[in-house]
Amino acid sequence: MSATVTPPGTSRRAGTAPARTAPATAAPPAPAPAVRSRWAALGVIATSMLMTVLDGSIVTVAMPAIQTDLGFSPAGLSWVVNAYLIAFGSLLLLAGRLGDLIGRKRMFLAGTAVFTLASLLAGAATSPAVLIAARLLQGVGSALASAVSLGILFTLFTDAGERAKAIAVFSFTGAAGASLGQVLGGVLTDALDWHWIFFINLPIGLAVLALAVPLLPADRGLGLRAGADGLGALLVTAGLMVGIYAVVKVEEHGWTSAHTLGFGALAAVLLAGFLARQATARTPLMPLRIFRSRAVTGANVVQTLMVAALFSFQILVALYLQKVLGYSAAETGLAMLPAAVVIGVTALGVSARLIARFGERAVLLAGLALLAGLLALLTRLPVRADYATDLFPVMLLAAGFGLALPALTALGMSGASEKDAGLTSGLFNTTQQIGMALGVAVLSTLAASRTEDGLGRGEPAAQALTEGYRLAFGVGTGLLVTAFLAALVLLRRPRPGAAGATDAVTAGPA
Repeated sequence: MSATVTPPGTSRRAGTAPARTAPATAAPPAPAPAVRSRWAALGVIATSMLMTVLDGSIVTVAMPAIQTDLGFSPAGLSWVVNAYLIAFGSLLLLAGRLGDLIGRKRMFLAGTAVFTLASLLAGAATSPAVLIAARLLQGVGSALASAVSLGILFTLFTDAGERAKAIAVFSFTGAAGASLGQVLGGVLTDALDWHWIFFINLPIGLAVLALAVPLLPADRGLGLRAGADGLGALLVTAGLMVGIYAVVKVEEHGWTSAHTLGFGALAAVLLAGFLARQATARTPLMPLRIFRSRAVTGANVVQTLMVAALFSFQILVALYLQKVLGYSAAETGLAMLPAAVVIGVTALGVSARLIARFGERAVLLAGLALLAGLLALLTRLPVRADYATDLFPVMLLAAGFGLALPALTALGMSGASEKDAGLTSGLFNTTQQIGMALGVAVLSTLAASRTEDGLGRGEPAAQALTEGYRLAFGVGTGLLVTAFLAALVLLRRPRPGAAGATDAVTAGPA
């Protein structure tokens, strides 16, 4: 997401410095793996990402079966999702920095092992308490592994062209996994039972662990002394945890309730204390220098807005298909599959070439424009929609995500140095989760409020639901337009020699 044009995904600060200028605590860089080993390692990272993304979308499909079997109350059922989200979102930043300090490979292996064990516990759960505890543990494991994945990728692929292709593969895995999870979740739940949505992670997790040991590059890390800020770790983890908790409970308590305002204020105080601590600590957990990169800062702002907006497509369209059009879980997944296919084709076959030709910023703007058009069309969705004419063409515009996400990922990591790659990766993943939580809170609350108003006026349920979804799609369109404008302003090329031009935003040929 600058004065001198550099290759995509690179920056002046990310270049290799002479050995005499390297910090005394930094471990010597490992030799670059062979080409085949690099791509095999990317396959391991992408498979781990696919496992965690599939898990998230599979769970949403299986929720009714879980509630019936384990006897969850409606309020308690939400914690099957919330426990995971709170643990995952609050630990990403800390896990990313710890990966830099103790080794990103170690962090990845530990996270995968924890996630796999937690999946076994979740699949074997016989009570709500056990399942919620297992989901919390899954969130911890997913945070440990996901936080450093991009950092490992960026140290593996230093060539601009190869890096762009690797980012495309990584982005496709995350984007398509959600749609594939809806299909798989419906099939597993209907054909077997909900326990298998967790058990399916076991062979995948074990395979990832077995292959990661020989394939991922070994790194010793900087050592805990380079960033052993216990108070900072406590402040940022508690602040994110409290903030995400406040957001995910907005639909239950309302935006102006004492619950939301109180926990929101507490989160703000904790995070402000964390930033103040990082500005004065001798060995900060999160060196504030990473925000000097215009690309890193701008990409994280744009990502928050984009992910918040796209919640309305990823979740609300699925709800519309089931609650308004009467699709089953498996039919809903199949209906969303064209979006996953077009995202994959765009991300894997087109994005890297376009980025090499026009630059990340231009490709990002094109992707955001397509996505804004997608949500704008959904604001006109009828109550009795025909899939072929009303929905299938919209699915094709999901190509915008296949353009935007690889470009945004490259920009978000472009200011990362070797010693900060894990931290920058953790930050990028954290803003993604914050955007998702805000999207859930804002758009679902607005949709529910409009639906309740319609029902209060005596409208049929299908019409009231559709009006609520249309409102959410309209707000999502506004968020994407804001993201487009933010990308124009924050990611523009600075004048040569301008202050703060610490990295480059590629913009294609001059």
